Amino acid sequence: MQQVYKATDVGLVRKGNEDNLVVFDTVYAVADGMGGEAAGEIASQMLVDTIKEKLAGRDNIGERELCQAVQDANMAIRHYVWEHPACEGMGTTATLLHIDEHCCRAFWAHVGDSRLYLLRGGAETLEQITRDHSYVEDLVREGTITHEEAKRHPQRNMLTRAVGVMEELVVDSGQLTIHDGDIFLLATDGLMKHVEDTAITHILRENAENPAQALLNAALAAGGRDNITVVVVSLT
Repeated sequence: MQQVYKATDVGLVRKGNEDNLVVFDTVYAVADGMGGEAAGEIASQMLVDTIKEKLAGRDNIGERELCQAVQDANMAIRHYVWEHPACEGMGTTATLLHIDEHCCRAFWAHVGDSRLYLLRGGAETLEQITRDHSYVEDLVREGTITHEEAKRHPQRNMLTRAVGVMEELVVDSGQLTIHDGDIFLLATDGLMKHVEDTAITHILRENAENPAQALLNAALAAGGRDNITVVVVSLT
């Protein structure tokens, strides 16, 4: 059985919420739009609308189907920009999860720097399933800077991959075996900017009533300088 919790908020600084989320059937996704003014909000909304249009009610959803939905959203956003040149450069992150309890598998697809995490069993720390497509993440992987330095880097928000920005989009994807007690977390970077992994782990374990809202509240309490979006899926 899948228990699902979700929350999104504009934060304490931004004027509008460019984040988005979608939850239907056993498909979950978060998106963080970019492009200024209303463009980012349009891009993230187009992404979640496309995901629901392409995947709602479908059987046998796997990596291929999740990736294709992201590719379809990429084409839709690019077509919108072609018709509205003032929105040039708009795009969105995309982190999708589908849990198929019949085959005991979780499938995911990902572009950008929103994240998918897994908290399993008695583990003391979260496992980050996705890899950020960002300039600072590339520097970390090269060993040029540390994870701590990446958090303060002036170009930490620069993405190297986003939906709607490039014609040839590469979508990361994967799958893993699920177990009772697994907790999956999908979140935009408005959460990770303010709440450390250890605190996220504690909240996921201790706030059974609504862990998504508890995580959002923690990000707001820490400053809430960005939009914040969280989806938590707990397997029982």
